[in-house]
Amino acid sequence: MSGASATSEKIPVHVYGGPTTLIEYGGLRFVTDPTFDPPGEYPMPLPGDHKLVKTEASPVAADLGRVDVVLLSHDTHDDNLDSSGRAFLPKVPVVLTTVSGTGRLGGNAQGLAFWQSTELERPDGGAVTVTGLPARHGPVGCEPVTGDVVGFMITSEDLPSVYVSGDNAALEHVEEIAAEFAPVDTAVLFLGGARMAFAFDGALLTLDSAQGAEAAKLLGARRVVPAHYDSWAHFKEGRHEIEAAFTEAGLADRLDFAR
Repeated sequence: MSGASATSEKIPVHVYGGPTTLIEYGGLRFVTDPTFDPPGEYPMPLPGDHKLVKTEASPVAADLGRVDVVLLSHDTHDDNLDSSGRAFLPKVPVVLTTVSGTGRLGGNAQGLAFWQSTELERPDGGAVTVTGLPARHGPVGCEPVTGDVVGFMITSEDLPSVYVSGDNAALEHVEEIAAEFAPVDTAVLFLGGARMAFAFDGALLTLDSAQGAEAAKLLGARRVVPAHYDSWAHFKEGRHEIEAAFTEAGLADRLDFAR
């Protein structure tokens, strides 16, 4: 649980629409799931005429200044890695992603299996540890369709911890993560209650708002930064539902929309 409550310092997190956030940690700049394309439709590689529909433009267009690391929860869906995001990856020194994703991306991509860690040098001479964490993009057994997903924990001896959930719909995985790392200082939770009528009988593909509040409780999170709940048509819950669920759970003071 290195650094989980080592300091009250607030780690800067900025949300740029969809799953794309910028996390400044230990002098390093991390970007999650880069998506910079304008609104449009993305065909899905499934039987039938199914599309992902982006509804809002990103407030940034791959112009984030220096970026040291991309944390890519998965490379197989356009709402987590679009065309501009793919063009962005080679410009970043390190891309941490799923083990299977390294074979598709090559280059600077490094796979992290669940519970596997890697160390990154901090500009001040210290180290940041990034640990790959369990995630499942839908109901039990969904992986042959939805593919592999990985979450991340960022820790350092003198800094508070940051959890990035990725597209995870499994609270049981959050329980496992909490057993190892709770209390977590900042939890960047991909929410939105994503569903598609044709997929798994409309089962959740990401956490909904109530589950997000439960995840925050399990993690003992001091701060929750919601992400990936807007800008795409398949999200069924937005900021209003998130605020309502966290208020109902008595956790409204932990929300930080980080815009």
